[in-house]
Amino acid sequence: MNVLVWSALIALMVPLQSVLLPQVKIAGVTPDVALVAACLAGLLGGELHGLVVGLTLGWVMSLFSAMDPVVAMGVKGAVGYAAGFAGRHVVYLSWPMLTVGIFFLSCSAGSATAFLLALNGRQDLWWAIRAVVLPQGVLDALIGGALYWVAWSRFNVERWMTEYRM
Repeated sequence: MNVLVWSALIALMVPLQSVLLPQVKIAGVTPDVALVAACLAGLLGGELHGLVVGLTLGWVMSLFSAMDPVVAMGVKGAVGYAAGFAGRHVVYLSWPMLTVGIFFLSCSAGSATAFLLALNGRQDLWWAIRAVVLPQGVLDALIGGALYWVAWSRFNVERWMTEYRM
């Protein structure tokens, strides 16, 4: 059953990220919902779930974009694992703390991607961080925090996290 839920999440993430979200640009930045999903999968499922979902989402999303598959898998897998590690070792993770965590994870993933890209003379690393990485980090953090807040206020997330983790 758990494999079906994660497979459905991954299958729904591809059309959402590649078809629907490019139409919803805020300040010229598209949110990275796959990164947020890997983070929430790690948080709710543990390190292993976060790593596997992050690697799979990175690979599947790189098929539909111009991103290098190794970089996409590494970044999203690392984000899922880090969120799973934080979720397992932090006693009480509130939604504001998760929002700050997703912001830092998204900014570090975006900075790594911007560092690995060969930017031209007009677009240096600081331009990429200021114009793309920080707005995308804020947008990803708001989306992830809102999703966790909805789950936290409607369901008993702490009980679910302690009972159903691997």
